[in-house]
Amino acid sequence: MPEGPSVKRFQLLTAPFVGQVVAKVGGSSRQRNLKDLKATRLQDSQASGKNLFLAFGAVLEAWTMGGSPSPGPVEEEPTIQGKADRRACSLTRAQEGQEEDVAQLSPKEHSVQRKQETERSVPDTSDAAGDTWQWLHFHFGLFGSIRANEFSRANKPNRRGDWKDPVPRLVLHFDSGGFLVFYNCQIHWCTSPTVEPASDILSPKFHRGQALAALRQPTSICYTLLDQRYFSGLGNIIKNEILYLARIHPLSQGSLLALSALESLLDHAVQFSTDWLHKKLHLMCLYHLPYQVGSLNSAPSTAGVLKLGVGTPQGVVR
Repeated sequence: MPEGPSVKRFQLLTAPFVGQVVAKVGGSSRQRNLKDLKATRLQDSQASGKNLFLAFGAVLEAWTMGGSPSPGPVEEEPTIQGKADRRACSLTRAQEGQEEDVAQLSPKEHSVQRKQETERSVPDTSDAAGDTWQWLHFHFGLFGSIRANEFSRANKPNRRGDWKDPVPRLVLHFDSGGFLVFYNCQIHWCTSPTVEPASDILSPKFHRGQALAALRQPTSICYTLLDQRYFSGLGNIIKNEILYLARIHPLSQGSLLALSALESLLDHAVQFSTDWLHKKLHLMCLYHLPYQVGSLNSAPSTAGVLKLGVGTPQGVVR
């Protein structure tokens, strides 16, 4: 399963496309309304743990983000809504003791009033992200990935012996000529991104105190490390590596470990995740990192690494 460093790399792949307009939508996904992404603008890209969030908005609202002025109001005949606004304004002035009839406003006063209503109706930068953007939530399962400006090609035949290329779940073609390809991922609409920097091991706002408190619980340390409430983005690969580096048995009870051992484990979690992200950005695989457990052949002969099945007979309920 793609873990925090992999998803962060996916987010960096999508970042250059922010601000571009979707010209064409393809892919095998059956998620409803994905075709509506055509002619929308990719407004934002955020990663949190193992989740990626993309925001799409109308092209016409881009001027609110760039700071360029809005086109002036077009003079038109009064509508039913305009008449209702005048009645409401007249009622307010009557309550304040004013007897002026708003319906008798001069053209100049009417123009000023309409300009004020237009300014109030335009959302500012903070409101646009919460009110008008549509967010897509991506979860990449076990083998999900993203490619920019290229498609994945088969590197070996399938069970039938066919060299068939993977089928993308979603393809976004942009007006600049570039495109993003999403493979083996779950796609859902959401109202806003679920981002918790305090629990994200790659975030500068990662809360070490909260993480240490979680590690000191009377629970096997390997289960606590996989709790996304405290270690968002940490998966089995990072868990195995940092436990090996800290020389802690996976089934050790966190409440029985010394505080110095837990702090060392936390240091390894942050450092290993950061190093892994840097290796990914330089197109280097995990096995270039030292002291890795993924390849037993390269582990020191005195390491005593064992591959065992852990957990209760009934399994672990997450």
